[in-house]
Amino acid sequence: MGRMFPDADAAYLALAARDARFDGRFFVGVTSTGIYCRPVCRVRTPRRENCRFFASPAQAEAAAFRPCLKCRPEIAPGLSAMDSSDALADCAARAIEAAVQAGEPVALPALAARLGVGERHLRRIFAAAHGVAPREYLATQRLLLAKQLLTDTTMPVAQVALASGFESLRRFNAAFLERYRLAPTALRRARGNAPADPVLRLAWRPPYDVQTMLGFAARRALAGVEQVEGLAWRRTLAWPHRGAVLDGWIEARFVPERHEVHLRSAPSLAPVLGAVLRRVREALDLDADPAPIAAALAAGGLAAEGQRLPGAFDGFETAVRIVLGQQVTVAAAGTLAARLVRRYGRPVETPFAALTHAFPDAATLAAADPEELGRLGIVRQRVRALQALAAAVAEGSLKLERGAALAPTLATLAALPGFGPWTLQLVALRVLGWPDAWPAGDAGLAGALGTRDPREHERAAEAWRPWRAYAAMALWRPGDTR
Repeated sequence: MGRMFPDADAAYLALAARDARFDGRFFVGVTSTGIYCRPVCRVRTPRRENCRFFASPAQAEAAAFRPCLKCRPEIAPGLSAMDSSDALADCAARAIEAAVQAGEPVALPALAARLGVGERHLRRIFAAAHGVAPREYLATQRLLLAKQLLTDTTMPVAQVALASGFESLRRFNAAFLERYRLAPTALRRARGNAPADPVLRLAWRPPYDVQTMLGFAARRALAGVEQVEGLAWRRTLAWPHRGAVLDGWIEARFVPERHEVHLRSAPSLAPVLGAVLRRVREALDLDADPAPIAAALAAGGLAAEGQRLPGAFDGFETAVRIVLGQQVTVAAAGTLAARLVRRYGRPVETPFAALTHAFPDAATLAAADPEELGRLGIVRQRVRALQALAAAVAEGSLKLERGAALAPTLATLAALPGFGPWTLQLVALRVLGWPDAWPAGDAGLAGALGTRDPREHERAAEAWRPWRAYAAMALWRPGDTR
């Protein structure tokens, strides 16, 4: 049935138990209904002889099964960067998902070239890993995103089609009807009255240490830009889109009893909602599979059940804040970042009194007067590093986002002034989401490990490969101040 869950009988036991740890790891097609579901679906468990198991929605849909309207396969956790035995095929799958959610076209020859392989070879390894051709996978991703937007939002159907990467409403209607045997408008009617306050749902595989994630965010909440209140993480966004900038806000609220995050966003972000969804999944590490990570770290003597990597909602902003955090505490770095926001940030209207500005963009900081930056309390070395970073991002020679190639990105950063090994590893951890990043020499790690010697830090971390980034987070956990 697929590479992620080879034993169908074991899959059926997980299905009968509605075990959320397998959510997104496999899907079940029920031959008596023609519907496929997540393993957590709350409808009556089908008979074993009526079940077919698939590793992905694309495989299920290629076998002519339609997605369940109850459990909604489109909100299941996806692939993570560390759970693949075929990294190249998974890189291709993540690239396709990212392009779909950004509403961008996907050209297979260009994708193959980017991955350094031929198009024919990519088709072969992709089909071997995912059970369907890349184009089938792409079609499923587009339709599932459209299904989520139709179900969870009030966006017009034509706007849903565009946001999902379809070139025309006619093609979208035809593809949706052919695959799901249901017109988009019929799905919307089946939803009933539009919700007064639309919420997009994003699932994760338990366990998830929500309090540690929110504690990390709260200690670093940037005044004017971010706010943590209860189980909600709010922030402003300024999103470039077709030559303009869309200002807005999001609120990601954890719902632990459902293993979900419920996302609200400003109406102004509707044209980029697919990309925002992906960014939230990455920033909150919702696609991680915590079981093998916790087991590997426990084997190395470290308890880290439900540990996640706090990522970046904005890669440039996070990298700037890492630079400002060099050799100072979290609180001091936050003070400097808040001054930057007050001086150079973009005013944003939000319904939250605490959220007033978007973080300044790269072009603004690259063009800023260095003397004025210095008057904010930023030392000369950091000003040079910050402006070199901003210039590289503004001119397009550096992309700071998940999916950017690790080695070339770090090499570009290393050539800038003020980017040493600690800074590079933190960028790899927070911005690129690299699971094996390890900032040896960090003061927080020194406190946890009982030594300031970076070589000792490296030696200690060998037992936690390839998830040293998760180990770092677990070691920082008890009240980190750096």
